[in-house]
Amino acid sequence: MEIRVLRYFLTVAREENITRAASVLHITQPTLSRQLMQLEEELNTQLFIRGKNKLTLTDAGMLLRRRAEEIIDLADKTEKEFLKADELIAGEIFVGAGEINAMHLLGEFMMQFQRRFPQVQYHLYSGNADDVKQKVDQGFMDIGLLTEPVDVERYDFVRLDYKEAWGIIAPRDSEIAKKSM
Repeated sequence: MEIRVLRYFLTVAREENITRAASVLHITQPTLSRQLMQLEEELNTQLFIRGKNKLTLTDAGMLLRRRAEEIIDLADKTEKEFLKADELIAGEIFVGAGEINAMHLLGEFMMQFQRRFPQVQYHLYSGNADDVKQKVDQGFMDIGLLTEPVDVERYDFVRLDYKEAWGIIAPRDSEIAKKSM
């Protein structure tokens, strides 16, 4: 599976029409059709339901679209990192975290770092611990900010000197509000 063909596939999925997609891609319609058929043969599955003037993704096509977007994003990220390698400190940092109060610490660090290295860009992702760890494992995140307990034996980590405080709010007349700590 070639990245170029995945880009073709994503364009066809977006345009929902081979002729329009071929025009956007600046290639001929027969060439694009042949590439898509070869992709379907390679994957041994039908990716599109072909209508009179519109293509619709099959379930397999929707899965491939999600995976192709991830692959293209990772390829683009890798290319940018190598193109910017000659700059002193530049690039993109992808950070994943849950909705936790410690995010303000990360925000403060990012602002200080940004002042020193304005060429660095940040991308934030919000999710639960499993999502963030999965994105780190897949190479989509550089850093994960997680609350404990979490299994960190496979990772380099820094424990922050910050404790999360959790609470419950409830109407005063509810049963839970009548409970004592």
